[in-house]
Amino acid sequence: MSGTSRAEVDDASCIERSRRDPEVFAEVFRRHAADITRYVTRRLGEDAADDVVAETFLAAFRQRDGYDLSRPSARPWLYGIATNLMRRHVRTEVRQLRVVERTGADPVTASFAERSDERLSAEASRRRLAGALAALPKGHRDALLLVAWGGLSYAEAAEALGVRLGTVQSRINRARGRLRAELGGINPSATVSEESVCE
Repeated sequence: MSGTSRAEVDDASCIERSRRDPEVFAEVFRRHAADITRYVTRRLGEDAADDVVAETFLAAFRQRDGYDLSRPSARPWLYGIATNLMRRHVRTEVRQLRVVERTGADPVTASFAERSDERLSAEASRRRLAGALAALPKGHRDALLLVAWGGLSYAEAAEALGVRLGTVQSRINRARGRLRAELGGINPSATVSEESVCE
C-alpha cells in the first residue's frame, strides 16, 4: 500500500466510495468478515453464524449512506450490527454455551491442535465458564464478549452497543465479578480470552 494515503485505505473511505461504486464495499467485507464470522460462530455456532454474518454485511451495505465517515474503522459498527442481529438468537446462544458447558468443546477452538496442560486446564474451566456466561444478563454478556472474543476496546464496544463507555465498563466489571464468583475466584479474563485457549 506504499504510495497510498491513509484516507484512501481506511474503512470510512471505502464506505464513502461504495456510495458511488457499490462494488468497493467488498473491501469492507474482505477486511472484517473473518473476524465477525469467528465472533458470531463462537456465540451462536456455525449454523446460525452463516446467516447472521450474511445479514450483518447486507444490513451494513444497505445502511452505508448513514455511516459516520469521521470514524475510520468500521469494526465497532459491524460488531454492533452483528450483536443486534444476534439478539434474535439468544436461545441459540444460551444453548451453545450449555453445549460447551456440557462437553467442554468450543466450536471455534476445537479445530486447533492439541496443546499442553495449559490447554487441558483451560478446557476444564471452559465448561464452568460457559455455564456462567449463559447465566449472565444479555447486556453484560454482549459487552464482555465484544471485548473478550471480538477484540474490541471498551470504547469500541460502547460504540457497537450504542451505550456510554461507563455503561460498558460497569457491565464488564459486574460480569467479571459474577464470573469470578462462579469460577471460585479464577480470573475470568484468563479463560474468556480467545488468546489463552486457541493459540
